[in-house]
Amino acid sequence: MTSAFDPIHLSGIPLANRLVMAPMTRSRAAEGGLPTALTAEYYVQRASAGLIVTEGIQPSVIGQGYPRTPGLHSAEQVAAWREVTDAVHRAGGRIFAQLMHTGRIGHPSLLPDSLIPVGVSPVAAKGQIYTVEGFKEEMVAPRELTGDEILATVDDFATAARNAVAAGFDGVELHGANGYLIHQFLAPGSNHRDDAWGGSVEGRIRFAVEAARAVAAEIGAGRTGIRISPGNPLNDIHEPDPEPTYTALVTELDRLDLAYLHVLEFDSKVRELTVQLRKQFSGALILNPATDGPTGPDALTLIEEGVADLIAYGQLFLANPDLPARLRSGGPFNEADRTTFHGGDARGYTDYPAL
Repeated sequence: MTSAFDPIHLSGIPLANRLVMAPMTRSRAAEGGLPTALTAEYYVQRASAGLIVTEGIQPSVIGQGYPRTPGLHSAEQVAAWREVTDAVHRAGGRIFAQLMHTGRIGHPSLLPDSLIPVGVSPVAAKGQIYTVEGFKEEMVAPRELTGDEILATVDDFATAARNAVAAGFDGVELHGANGYLIHQFLAPGSNHRDDAWGGSVEGRIRFAVEAARAVAAEIGAGRTGIRISPGNPLNDIHEPDPEPTYTALVTELDRLDLAYLHVLEFDSKVRELTVQLRKQFSGALILNPATDGPTGPDALTLIEEGVADLIAYGQLFLANPDLPARLRSGGPFNEADRTTFHGGDARGYTDYPAL
């Protein structure tokens, strides 16, 4: 029987185990969207994961939606990330860069040159967001992307993927979940277009497919993954009937021979759809299971049962840098300090103790 502690090859990339550090925004980048020595320490501490997926990294200036998040669109950022990836590799780890364009999620104060966030349609997300100064502001209606700008955004993802490989990453993951740009295209609540990028299931999945195709063409399909979260309402997303959209999406993604499909379950009620998507997808399936179902060590049985090939942990990895060892022994587990999740210094970032 396959267990979470067995090695696995991810499209030719050998992983020591089937435990994945899920992507988590920590908002600790330096000015210019640069990762720091503290970033390297944070990921090196967690290099015993089979695979690390980084915090969301903006592929372009306009793709930033939160304070102090890192980028992969400048030479300085590539050089800074190389310090991180080299350190992780020296520690025996594998690391993918998550490319996250936040789309309408953000605020003009986070962007230079009087830019405003862009989106699929000029529909504001309900809610507030933190600015650099630490204030909360209502999100604004984004500027609707033109057809040419959509194609340019696809190119931005491909360029950032090339930069990621230059920076030493083992691959990239496209963030198609949590209400960010790719998810905004998929969801009828945020995609009101009636052109080739909306108006039907085929139109709404097109951006995700084209972005994945462009990245795979740039760096190789075996270095490309994508994260989705069917029906997830985060960031004011409305997907009342996600099954037709995601079954069509995964059918198209499967033709690209990607390294993996990463499913984030927001609710255990979507497990039936997860199982269906797993049957459709030929590559590896990473599952970030819903918190209202089996979690912690109990989630490891999902690999033994064949529900997933790898299991991703978020907060548990945040608080337990040596999580694979703790899972193998059944604990004990450090508790995550939510007050230090976003922003700050080493506290709540690199000071969680190992066993």
